[in-house]
Amino acid sequence: MIRIWGRKNSVNVQKVLWCCDELGIPYERVDAGGAFGGTHEPEYLAMNPTGLIPTIQDDGFALWESNTIVRYLGAKYGAGSLWPQDPATRALAEKWMDYQLGTLWVAFRAAFLGLVRTPPERRDPDQIRTSLESTAEALVILDAHLASEEYVAGANLTVGDIALGPTVYRWLNMEIERPEMPKLEAWHDRLSTRSAYQKNVMVPFT
Repeated sequence: MIRIWGRKNSVNVQKVLWCCDELGIPYERVDAGGAFGGTHEPEYLAMNPTGLIPTIQDDGFALWESNTIVRYLGAKYGAGSLWPQDPATRALAEKWMDYQLGTLWVAFRAAFLGLVRTPPERRDPDQIRTSLESTAEALVILDAHLASEEYVAGANLTVGDIALGPTVYRWLNMEIERPEMPKLEAWHDRLSTRSAYQKNVMVPFT
């Protein structure tokens, strides 16, 4: 059985939990990170020297970095479903995974941390505003792409959607002003009908 270290309200841990439940992979989750601590203990650092979450172990194989974990799980347990067999379709899915990590989350991180995890008196309004503007610009690209696609790599859910969903859920449910993005919202509505998404992503975030 796969063991997953990480708190269930973490955006990155949620990717892994959602992926496992979509694929029907049995797992055990161990609370770690944030208020739970434990990520700077020697035995954890031996698995993941960054001291971050999530980390998994699968038959003695330890792996960290959430998008890499999702790729691994998709390739091992979801070939032909979350992990498309066609190289071009798979490349589209992975492109959006990279976009989530290298563009979208980079833009959104300051606003999320500032509005959700920082007391009001310590917030930097200019930094938050800039972050929200950059996030909107990044999501406009995804919204335009979804005008002709049900999911990010075509007609079916893939690892690309798994990477993006938890971030977009936060964007759509924080108390902020957002430009209308009807295709993005329709895509998110489709995600919201999935029981694995409801269970693992549509929960309070901190």
